[in-house]
Amino acid sequence: MIVGLPKEIKNHEYRVALVPAGAKKLVEAGHRVVVQTGAGEGSAIEDSEYQAVGAEIAATADAVFAEAEMIVKVKEPLAEEYDRLREGQLLFTYLHLAASRELTEALLARKIVGVAYETVETEEGKLPLLTPMSEIAGRISAQEGAKYLEKTFNGRGVLLGGVPGVRPASVVVIGGGIVGYNAAKVAAGMGARVVILDIDLDRLRYLDDVMPANCTTLMSNPINVEKSLRDADLVIGAVLIEGARAPILVSREMIKSMKTGAVMVDVAIDQGGCFETSRPTSHAEPTYVVDGVIHYCVTNMPGCVSRTSTFALTNATYPYVQILADLGFEKAIKTYSELWNGVNLYKGKLTIKPVAENFGMPLTPLDQALAV
Repeated sequence: MIVGLPKEIKNHEYRVALVPAGAKKLVEAGHRVVVQTGAGEGSAIEDSEYQAVGAEIAATADAVFAEAEMIVKVKEPLAEEYDRLREGQLLFTYLHLAASRELTEALLARKIVGVAYETVETEEGKLPLLTPMSEIAGRISAQEGAKYLEKTFNGRGVLLGGVPGVRPASVVVIGGGIVGYNAAKVAAGMGARVVILDIDLDRLRYLDDVMPANCTTLMSNPINVEKSLRDADLVIGAVLIEGARAPILVSREMIKSMKTGAVMVDVAIDQGGCFETSRPTSHAEPTYVVDGVIHYCVTNMPGCVSRTSTFALTNATYPYVQILADLGFEKAIKTYSELWNGVNLYKGKLTIKPVAENFGMPLTPLDQALAV
């Protein structure tokens, strides 16, 4: 198979979807790997490192897309990439279709085969390709929140951990999954007073056992969320419904009750965001203010620690890249149920239920799509 690795073009996106070690294994297995020049630069990987393991360097993204049977990326295609895709081409990347009807319609129109990292799911219900970036995004959310609380960024001027004689910041984490756990872990480690809200009582019991004493748990409901927000210096939205748009858990009215200069970090923004006032931002312009509250809604948060993120991501994704290349798409998804679950689009058919329901689009179950 010909595997194509284009350079990411999303604003301040420095990750790359395949490292030289992975390219080496693909070449040794008899596949061709075509890499756009400069694809790895943002993660401190030079073209020469790919060439040394037998990958080919292409001068342009057009050349990579034109050659490749399978495109491996990090982020969803942007508008200028749509026309590079061709019918039947396999795209393996984060898609986050539920956040964009435009993207969904564009990819359906081009009749590609789309396998989304975020919906690859094991029989145990785990999301192995979402987990590493969720871990990183959670940790970054606490770091960035601490930064934007500084008065130099128009925040409340609060030090997350406080000092002797001065109260530490109050941090509210909505969602106790992988993102929420990692956000709370960093915030609590910095000395903040942390509250984690979740609807899963068993998860709250687990978090109560493993988190330090300055971290408490609370059942998530509108009253508890609203009360927690009033005291919060930093709020981190960390909710996920697999493949679907994130639920709105924080209303505009709740935000109006918050302290001026408080910070909200919406890690769920990739899936539409869990705050009513959220809208996508970039690392170039990461924040905006609503009712005196600073909003940080960067859609590719792990991109700012690109080398760490690239290696964390490819540790998880590479085995599936190898499987798809070695077996081909149909045999791979029929052999590995987690890849079957990852298929969102198949040659003009939408095969993921939550996205179809979100946009009111026709759903074609994958087995039916394959049979056509």
